[in-house]
Amino acid sequence: MISFDTLSDRTAVVTGAASGMGAATAELLAAYGARVALLARRTDRITDLAAKIVAGGGQAVAVATDVTDSAAVGRAADAVRRAFGPADLVVNAAGVMLPNPVDDAREDEWLKMIDTNVAGVLRVVGAFSGDLVAAAAAGRSADLVNISSIGAHVTFPNYAVYGATKAALTHLSAGLRTEFGPRDVRVTNIEPGLTDTELGHHIDNPVLSEQLGGMFQALGGLSAAEVADVVAYAVSRPRHVNLRQIVVLPTRQA
Repeated sequence: MISFDTLSDRTAVVTGAASGMGAATAELLAAYGARVALLARRTDRITDLAAKIVAGGGQAVAVATDVTDSAAVGRAADAVRRAFGPADLVVNAAGVMLPNPVDDAREDEWLKMIDTNVAGVLRVVGAFSGDLVAAAAAGRSADLVNISSIGAHVTFPNYAVYGATKAALTHLSAGLRTEFGPRDVRVTNIEPGLTDTELGHHIDNPVLSEQLGGMFQALGGLSAAEVADVVAYAVSRPRHVNLRQIVVLPTRQA
């Protein structure tokens, strides 16, 4: 029997909570009884989502955070602890996808993806790992969930740097598991396939934007809520069960 009762009374931190998979995950975890801290740059978005969760009987706090800023992540961790106490569930959903041919030499895009998709995760892990280890030592469930991408091991033209950052995240998750697993902290890496989020809205190459739209028409796509459901399932298992690597695709995507 599948039960999500174990999510009640947990304190969750979700980055990228202003939209897409982050927002959907935060809302679902709150619906299952978790106290949820919403971390993102767009204060208006997370403030509105926190208000929606609270109005529905849940617990949420909006914490304006840029994961590319170490000091901001540190301040966010302090704010979460003041509001809800130490975290025992961290979901790294913040990410950016900026595809272009490598020979365009868009260093601005390369650095933004690296700083958000890889270094941003490391900053969040550094800020909350002590909380997770302490929760596990106290006999409670403790989870670190990283949202990677099928692009971590399936290559697409013009997505080389994005794919590289996601490959780094997938490998990082495996490495973190060797460090945190022996201390009873679960690390789950989730690789969604084609998913309907705002990631595609940031593409400034009209040919690639049209190509992505064509993929959705041909294959369909997952919704952000469907990926959130996978996150909730993974972190609600008995604490000795770690779903370490999950690939979730639309059925038509090979």
